[in-house]
Amino acid sequence: MLPDVIGPGLDVLFVGINPGLWSAATGWHFARPGNRFWPALHRGGFTPRQLHPSEQDELLTLGLGISNLVARATARADELTAGELVAGAAELTGKVERYGPRWVAVVGVTAYRIGFARPKAGFGPQPEPLGGARLWVLPNPSGLNAHFTPETLGAAFAELRAAVGA
Repeated sequence: MLPDVIGPGLDVLFVGINPGLWSAATGWHFARPGNRFWPALHRGGFTPRQLHPSEQDELLTLGLGISNLVARATARADELTAGELVAGAAELTGKVERYGPRWVAVVGVTAYRIGFARPKAGFGPQPEPLGGARLWVLPNPSGLNAHFTPETLGAAFAELRAAVGA
């Protein structure tokens, strides 16, 4: 199991779908070479420089954290069952209520749609809160997601950054 990078009162809790095998092996979120989370976080203005996954704990000093919808590591997110995503959404809601981040940003619209029973959800701000936090859906930064370039991912993260206003 990959431990969360979390603390009370964060500005944004980023929520991945689940750890990849590389992340599970290293103990670092979004660790696989080719994953574009860390570049998008920097391009979006959340970090002063591009952090390496091994520096993930530095996020806490920036008011940021990372969790996952599902704890089970897989090679690909599409190996997860709908039941796992629904159970993970319920667990995440409790975590958000406990830690109280201002925003929750789920990175992966398909997993969000299934886990939270929102089949028509799109990217960006969501109308409903999650455990008292405002909710945003970002594209999946996996290198397997060819629909988004590093530039468009960075722009999507920058939209959230502007909304957060931090």
